[in-house]
Amino acid sequence: MTDTDMSDSGRGSESATALLEFRKINTHYGAVHILKDVDLAIYPGEMVCLLGGNASGKSTTLKTLLGMVTPTSGEVVLDGEVVNDKPISYRVERGITMVPENRRLFKRLTVLENLQLGAYLRTDKDGIAADLQHIYELFPRVEERLHQKAGTLSGGEQQMVAMGRALMARPRVLLMDEPSMGLAPALVQVNFELIQQIHEDGMAIFMVEQNANMALSIADRGWVIQTGKVVLDDTAENLMVHPQLRASYLGGAE
Repeated sequence: MTDTDMSDSGRGSESATALLEFRKINTHYGAVHILKDVDLAIYPGEMVCLLGGNASGKSTTLKTLLGMVTPTSGEVVLDGEVVNDKPISYRVERGITMVPENRRLFKRLTVLENLQLGAYLRTDKDGIAADLQHIYELFPRVEERLHQKAGTLSGGEQQMVAMGRALMARPRVLLMDEPSMGLAPALVQVNFELIQQIHEDGMAIFMVEQNANMALSIADRGWVIQTGKVVLDDTAENLMVHPQLRASYLGGAE
């Protein structure tokens, strides 16, 4: 796959302020150069997916956005503010929340306790109660399981709780790390329908996902990353028919 010119189509208005940006980000693990001059921008209300193989830099991108990894150069910009030196808690307060790979629920706590942990930085009790009710409307199965231990739920139910927990922080940008991982094929479709529903409510979503077909089917835009460099950046519609992407991730070129 070769570098391509970045497409402006499908992108949020260039006059709008990006909610979240990378500006020439480089990240190292010791002497190993992971992310290499990565630029990206996520605009209000859009869904963007990041595609790539194993060890391509996808997870490091998410960790750098959230503040788990500090870049060696470049700027992470949240709503116009450079936040390279800001901790995870600050970024969460400012509107970034992640649904982690494999859900990472507190399995000995109840479903309700897991959801409440998503609002741990909030003090608005009425707003928290209203948001819990909204979670129940989005995920009726979650309400049915409120007092069960999270570890007793199925994989699909745990994914719903993980998404609900993240939404309880009232994020402006929802980061999702491999949301289809570990789910039975029948549940993958349901999971992506729920993600699409959250997006249609106006949530900006940045999703790292290996299931390229499913991710592009609901995304507005997409990036492809290889060995730490973004090599494709276009609308999801264009990427679905891109010959190099089809050959690498979508089951062969037409």
